[in-house]
Amino acid sequence: MGLFLASWEPGEAVFDLLEPRGNPLDYQTPELGELQRLLWTPVPCRGNVNEVWPNLYIGDLHFITQLDIIISLRRMGITHIVNAAAGRFHIDTGAKFYRDLPVDYYGVEADDDPKFDLSIYFYPTAKYIRAALNSPRGKQILVHCAMGISRSATLVLAFLMIYENKNLVEALKLVREHRGVCPNTGFLSQLRELDLRCVLFGLQMGESRHRKES
Repeated sequence: MGLFLASWEPGEAVFDLLEPRGNPLDYQTPELGELQRLLWTPVPCRGNVNEVWPNLYIGDLHFITQLDIIISLRRMGITHIVNAAAGRFHIDTGAKFYRDLPVDYYGVEADDDPKFDLSIYFYPTAKYIRAALNSPRGKQILVHCAMGISRSATLVLAFLMIYENKNLVEALKLVREHRGVCPNTGFLSQLRELDLRCVLFGLQMGESRHRKES
């Protein structure tokens, strides 16, 4: 099976869902059924790894375990890797796996189970991704899991909501323009809760830090 790379390019939105207007207090997170219908909308297959935000990639097991992965990562200029299926959760590629590369590794031991609480990793992982994007030694981040559609996608969506001021629908639309992500129902519910916190109460980490420093 061939491995393909896809780059992020600004594109037109492919979905037309209601977005919040006016007073943020009037905003309502879409119901789970609405979000699932959004996820069921077909998107083109674009390979094993895709750039879904400038310098931020989502990939799968086939990409990260290929025989020439070191060459591929060097070619892409990857400097940071987030493994959203680390350890006993199926992809045991710890920091030693990348010892021949100058990459920084971050492991998240998450199970792709609707009952698994991935939300406890939302803020720590988002903070890591933001720091990586702002790193002076490089800013190419790969977030991966087994399929590259649920665990890794959920963490990337959370990052966009926390640090890039996207609501859940905006984040989903943006990422799905470049990769057919599909968080499981449990993760989607956890993202809905994050959406409410971010939009209604302004608890984005960046805003909180700004208030503390001002």
